[in-house]
Amino acid sequence: MRGLSRSSLAVVEERFNAVAASADLGRLADDLSAIVDLLDREHGLRRSLSDPARPPAQKSQVLRMLLEGKVSEAALETATAAVEAKWSRAGDLADALERFSVIASAAQAESEGRLDDVEDELFRFSRIVAANPNLRRTLADAAAPAEGKERLLKELLGGKVAPSSLRLITQLAVRPRGRSLEAGLEEYSRLVAAQRQRLVAVVRSAVALSDEQKQRLGAWLRTSYGRDVHVNVEVDPRVLGGFSVRIGDEIIDSTIAGRIEEVRRRLAG
Repeated sequence: MRGLSRSSLAVVEERFNAVAASADLGRLADDLSAIVDLLDREHGLRRSLSDPARPPAQKSQVLRMLLEGKVSEAALETATAAVEAKWSRAGDLADALERFSVIASAAQAESEGRLDDVEDELFRFSRIVAANPNLRRTLADAAAPAEGKERLLKELLGGKVAPSSLRLITQLAVRPRGRSLEAGLEEYSRLVAAQRQRLVAVVRSAVALSDEQKQRLGAWLRTSYGRDVHVNVEVDPRVLGGFSVRIGDEIIDSTIAGRIEEVRRRLAG
């Protein structure tokens, strides 16, 4: 988000932090996600509630009339702060509430001591989806009923992952908001990592790394970037040897395949 929306996001974050401290975080996450779904479905309502020309009190009154008694007070307070703020574009209102829904799930995982699990499980599920076209097709099918996707994911993941992981994966499958499942999982992973102000590194290696190797790599990256880095490892025999590291848009490539490709580019040039 940029400009006006960035400033508004900070204001909503302050209200969210105040109410989340004593809220049922799981319900807060679910309620905010449901509000996002409402705004995405009702375009006229979204435009009305994000219209900077309308008085904030009028917008918050409309919101309360619609949602009071249907969502938790913490979710209503967060959504009220969002509609009272001014956004650079109408879509930023729903994007902000989705962000705080994910943060609420991450906060719940942290309170349960399972934040590391959630980071790992989101990444592992993204790899499962990438390797299983049938599963990807089923979860990406816009015509498939939401209940069917929820049931499938519960059968696949129920009791095997943290509750926050199941909630976030289901949320993306049922409400992709124009993203692929893999892109959504990557975005959510960044937000979960931000709960500890950590970066996320995706490491591609020809072989699995041991825990000791991951720790050494994490320590090197922490020194290089000045922040903690959560390391996700993707085993890919195509790299031949060495490894590559992707953090955001930056890639550190020390793979043999990468060196070969560099030689090819130089020869072609």
